[in-house]
Amino acid sequence: MKADDSVYDLIILGGGPAGLTAGLYAMRAVLKTILVERATPGGQVAITKGVENYPGFDEISGLDLSDRLLQHAQSYGLEVIHDEAVFINPGPGLHSVLLRSGKTLSAHAVIIATGGTPGKLGVPGETEYIGRGVSYCAKCDGFFFQDRIVTVVGGGDTALEEALYLTKLASKVYLVHRRAAFRASKILQKRIYESSVELVLNSVVTGIFANEEGVNSITLKNFQTGNERNIETEGVFIFVGLLPSNEIVPPAIKLDGGGYAVTDDRCASNIPGIFIAGDLKTKFAKQIVVAAAEGCTAALAAADYIDREKNRMGIFDIRSRVATPEKHEAAARPDQLC
Repeated sequence: MKADDSVYDLIILGGGPAGLTAGLYAMRAVLKTILVERATPGGQVAITKGVENYPGFDEISGLDLSDRLLQHAQSYGLEVIHDEAVFINPGPGLHSVLLRSGKTLSAHAVIIATGGTPGKLGVPGETEYIGRGVSYCAKCDGFFFQDRIVTVVGGGDTALEEALYLTKLASKVYLVHRRAAFRASKILQKRIYESSVELVLNSVVTGIFANEEGVNSITLKNFQTGNERNIETEGVFIFVGLLPSNEIVPPAIKLDGGGYAVTDDRCASNIPGIFIAGDLKTKFAKQIVVAAAEGCTAALAAADYIDREKNRMGIFDIRSRVATPEKHEAAARPDQLC
């Protein structure tokens, strides 16, 4: 049976570390692959000021790391388009993906690597004042708060990193965390305790208030004492985790209680041919290197699945294409791509 040139071997949804690494390994496996990214390639990493824990780099900006991942994948000829997947229709054979542009893509396998979106506090004033003092990215908006009082909310790595970054711009930085101890890495905790950041622990934000110029204060409640107080602040930077971007995950795919996709050790979902990688997937640690590793695993598993599917359908050309560009040697079997 002759392969249909209009059908892809693999569609990758999401251009973060998981998706880009999957694209790299898919191209090395000589799969006809397309990656769909609705925003800037790199995902959450692209808006991270500094990355200090990605193997091989003492420190690299998130944007630079994202660019390197993209360029590496594209050096093998990976097709990347700027669009958004809005619906996935699982096979029984080919899977189809409807894009925001109206275009429909079809493939033997799909890797969903759409990551997550910033978690919300869900307090009065949060939604109303986004862009008027409420932000979810200090690297993006910190410039506008030079010599002003700002508040960071959260207790993980991102919250502490952003609080430290803001000390270079703001006149004063509060760090509000609902617990007595941070969950961030020990090295970041050490830096916070040695910094000028004022810690407000065992407390939550209960309201965000503004005047005509923007945010001017927040109210806080202390869990231990039950006391509430108001502090003046002109910026509120919220980093309370990521929520899985699972809107396009087919309903038949199993999710855990938090909305994360459940997979096996090959990143395979319970629907044959649909794989999940990155922060959308259940995992112990949400780290860039973990997402990249899952992208690799998903691509290799997808290549194996596609081989078997094409053999079943009588299509025997999966390894007949030549890897691009020519400087790269022909791809090996998936279990040799390490």
